[in-house]
Amino acid sequence: MAANEDPLKRIVSHAKEYGYVFPSSEIYDGLSAAYDYGIYGVELKNNIKEYWWKTMVHGNENIVGLDSAIFMHPTTWKASGHVDAFNDPLIDNKDSKKRYRADVLLEDYMEKIRIQKIEKEVKKAAKRFGDDFDKETFLKTNPRVLQYTQKIVDISSRMGQLLEANDLNGIKALIEELGIVCPISGTSNWTDVRQFNLMFSTELGSTADGSSKIYLRPETCQGIFVNFLNVQKSGRMKVPFGVAQIGKAFRNEIIARQFIFRMREFEQMEMQYFVKPGTELEAYEEWKERRLKWHKNLGIDPSKYRVHDHIKLAHYANAACDIEYDFPMGFKELEGVHSRTDFDLKSHEDESGKKLQYFDPEENKSYTPYVIETSIGLDRMFLAVFSNSLVEETLEDGSSRVVMKLPAALAPVKCAVLPLLKKDGLPEMAKEIFNDLKLDFNMQYDEKDAIGKRYRRQDAIGTPFAITIDHDSLEHKTVTLRDRDTMKQARVSVSELKQILSEKTSMAELVKGAL
Repeated sequence: MAANEDPLKRIVSHAKEYGYVFPSSEIYDGLSAAYDYGIYGVELKNNIKEYWWKTMVHGNENIVGLDSAIFMHPTTWKASGHVDAFNDPLIDNKDSKKRYRADVLLEDYMEKIRIQKIEKEVKKAAKRFGDDFDKETFLKTNPRVLQYTQKIVDISSRMGQLLEANDLNGIKALIEELGIVCPISGTSNWTDVRQFNLMFSTELGSTADGSSKIYLRPETCQGIFVNFLNVQKSGRMKVPFGVAQIGKAFRNEIIARQFIFRMREFEQMEMQYFVKPGTELEAYEEWKERRLKWHKNLGIDPSKYRVHDHIKLAHYANAACDIEYDFPMGFKELEGVHSRTDFDLKSHEDESGKKLQYFDPEENKSYTPYVIETSIGLDRMFLAVFSNSLVEETLEDGSSRVVMKLPAALAPVKCAVLPLLKKDGLPEMAKEIFNDLKLDFNMQYDEKDAIGKRYRRQDAIGTPFAITIDHDSLEHKTVTLRDRDTMKQARVSVSELKQILSEKTSMAELVKGAL
């Protein structure tokens, strides 16, 4: 990749060219912030879901699954606080006519300080001290870095206080004080800050007169809370226990951007863990570590993750953090871990008039459990895995190749079957092998073009293994098995293929490492 090439544009281009992600409704010039997952994208997405589900549900005896409806009784969102408080602070630039989230403008400003100031100082020091450079000590002791860090802390603290107080005039004043300008016009000619509710509304009913206003759910967790008793009683669950769910959510984001990172229609993988009051902070710390382990288990460089503890807590939380990932556009939230207290169950209890408590047989009393939430955006997880895997390599002969180094268990296609030639009985044997393996693995058969081109095509797709059938295969019943990452080839017996592929692409083995 050229030094000045936007890495996100490269990712978008590769995703479209190789059937991972397409712009939605592209023949009609597309729809902003809406995307379709293509022939390989849907497979990768399903494999990520399987990795999460098997780890979260099948890997824990006290966690069960649920699939709740997208449409819910409208009072649900009154109880959860979304009707009154699910807003974004918006500000417009009068010159460019562009609209921005005011808090995002401030966050981008702080990130700019970190990248342009702090990271610049770190790079200079690393170059000066070489192998003797201790980054952690430098960040804690260098006066200039400490000054920049304190500025970030001060801005973040002031922003949190202003948002907490819903002081929209104060937020605008802070933006102007810092000299933040519109990225398009370059001016600070801002409107006042206004609040904008993010829920999509629609009408339920066949006629206008007989219809009622309902909402597309902005999050999936409320379906778990309203089903708390149904799940607890039918599953005979004892506290602590969890309920996991994967599903679509919808938010009318004004600033939907950065490919599939922020969309109006997205998919969440959430787990709500019900615990005894007083034990929630211990459980919170445990789940923070467990979720970070799940991410790092994929073999991604650990330095690409960091944990950001919230300064401003949501109205329902007594502890919260984000697991952030170093996306092509910088560190951004990938997963949230929150201690939600008993806010949700008590709110639904108050609004519905139904008792939502757990009877503890050991203590012989009822109480409202506290909740630890882990919530990850599936689309963001897809982007993290995809962007980390896309690599351009220079080979020993001076040529280059583009390869998707996806974890084998997540790869859309596990193995390609490639006859060396389209004659002499090689295709017939190749198809026999393909048919023998296709029900155990997602396979692909390809006989078009020279074998080198076919290898490169599979590399770009991310297929971890390729089976090549040549003339020796007919006589000795052996084939060449090529490894995507190393490009090394080994001669193996046809009878051993199923076992080898099972071991090398096993989802179960990947999950074991995350538990």
